[in-house]
Amino acid sequence: MSFSSRFVKALALGLVVAALLFALPLAAPAQAYVGRPKLIVVIVIDQFRGDYLNRDRDKFKGRGFKLFMDEGAWFTDCYYDYANTKTAPGHATIGTGAYTDGHGIDSNEWWDASRSFDVQVSSVEDERYRLVDLPHDSIPANQPGAPPTALNFVVGASPLNLRATTFGDELRLATQGRARVYGVSLKDRAAILPVGQSANGAFWIDNASGQFTTSTYYMEHLPEWARAFNTSGRIQQAEREANVDTATTQFYDLVGRTPAANSYELDFTKALITGEKLGQNGVTDEVVVSLSANDIQGHQFGPDSDSEEQMILSLDRDLDSFFGWLDQNVGLNNVWLALTADHGIAPIPGEAAKLGIHAVAVDMDKVYDRVNAELNEKHSKGQHQSYLLPNPDLPYIVLDKRAFKKIGVDEATAENEVAELLPDAVAAQNPNPLPFLTGAQPAAGQPSEQRLPPAPRVQYVYTRLQLADGQLPPSQWGELLAHSYTSHGNWFVMMVLDAYQMAGGSQFGGTNHFSPWSYDRHVPLAFYGAPFKPGEYHELVAPVDMAVTFASLAGVNRPSAAVGRVLTEALKPMSASSGQQ
Repeated sequence: MSFSSRFVKALALGLVVAALLFALPLAAPAQAYVGRPKLIVVIVIDQFRGDYLNRDRDKFKGRGFKLFMDEGAWFTDCYYDYANTKTAPGHATIGTGAYTDGHGIDSNEWWDASRSFDVQVSSVEDERYRLVDLPHDSIPANQPGAPPTALNFVVGASPLNLRATTFGDELRLATQGRARVYGVSLKDRAAILPVGQSANGAFWIDNASGQFTTSTYYMEHLPEWARAFNTSGRIQQAEREANVDTATTQFYDLVGRTPAANSYELDFTKALITGEKLGQNGVTDEVVVSLSANDIQGHQFGPDSDSEEQMILSLDRDLDSFFGWLDQNVGLNNVWLALTADHGIAPIPGEAAKLGIHAVAVDMDKVYDRVNAELNEKHSKGQHQSYLLPNPDLPYIVLDKRAFKKIGVDEATAENEVAELLPDAVAAQNPNPLPFLTGAQPAAGQPSEQRLPPAPRVQYVYTRLQLADGQLPPSQWGELLAHSYTSHGNWFVMMVLDAYQMAGGSQFGGTNHFSPWSYDRHVPLAFYGAPFKPGEYHELVAPVDMAVTFASLAGVNRPSAAVGRVLTEALKPMSASSGQQ
């Protein structure tokens, strides 16, 4: 065959191959603008420490937690990088990819000097709006059908205090509002904060009846599908599953602390996805569902109780069922999933003390009494002036600046005085006797014949002015504190007790979370979906990385104050992750 013949045949073959390649559909990268994926679902478990997954791994069944652990990208070492580990800041951080110094949420409730010195306001409370479609007994007096004894109003809720956008907000902005974004929880703050300012809706329950409600910030009335859910008998089913009287007016307290509350929330989420046709809009939609039951129960029984294990195993089954439903109705190949928590938890102090841990429950009311007494002795002898605003809520000690201004004391002086008094006031508190340490105290100067009970201690105290000016240690501890700072117009100090110590009147009276210690900061972080490379990852990561990773994969801007990083180690090469339908 001549050279010219071979050249012609090769050219023809090349043209045929090129034509075939051109005819094949090109693998498109995941882009929120064109509905890849169709739906993102973020599961937040309220008060779920990161080590729980390891502890109960052998007991998990099906594709609940194991969907993330065996088929997804599971990060075992995820820690919040701030000191105020509570529900509202945690949910805000998950959504915004920022910490308190970026998103402005430092606690669940606080004293807002611009709004009230009589009561604290919640992180999402907003008196410009009202709650919608409440049960009859909750209808405000100025609404049709209200009973004569009703309150004059029921204050609504909104993301008023959230100072940064969320990943959901950026989805909405990028698609000119076509993407639909929703939050679901038993708690208003957990439904509102992770989805942000532009969400189409956030739904939470009326604590008495268990009915889902929302605020006029989002809509004037509940959608028809939500009203149908509320009247479907699902509330009574949850009450029966929780072994609670079906006529209870304490749904949140009694049903909310049982596994029945998780399946109840997930069923509402199914109704939401179906009712709003999520995943069918030609762009990427998002749902964040925050499961509150673990927190409501966990405060009472602690992380090491049998009831905690039963809650986790029951949730594993509920997640298996929910993910199966998603697969049938949306297709898991069209969905990205994420799993995390808003904070961890400490063991019950008395239980930790049994093992020799320096764990103590500190009576903060008595601490306040002592500090106020010292300040009265110095500034207003013979009086009973309160220089601290009530309702101690660590790690913040809020000063009543009106009292100090009245006697001509400025902020720096007042905060320094309180900071100096707190360590001794804490140390003076004698915790309730521990039943396993019953011997008499030794005489002065004599060694003890047995282990002595732990004593309350303060690790450090910083004033608001020190926090605002960045007068903090040049270390990770300094970063944790800096990330926790915001201001509501108050004077305050930030106090951190020793590890495993917390506010409480009894060594066995439950437990709490609020600190920079690792057990409060450790949470799970895991992903499932086409872009994620399955595996168990031990890099040190943070919840702020979730929003940034999703934003990068979806091709949208990261949230406005985000500080996280893209978790590239858990991502497949582009060609391997772009085959979603």
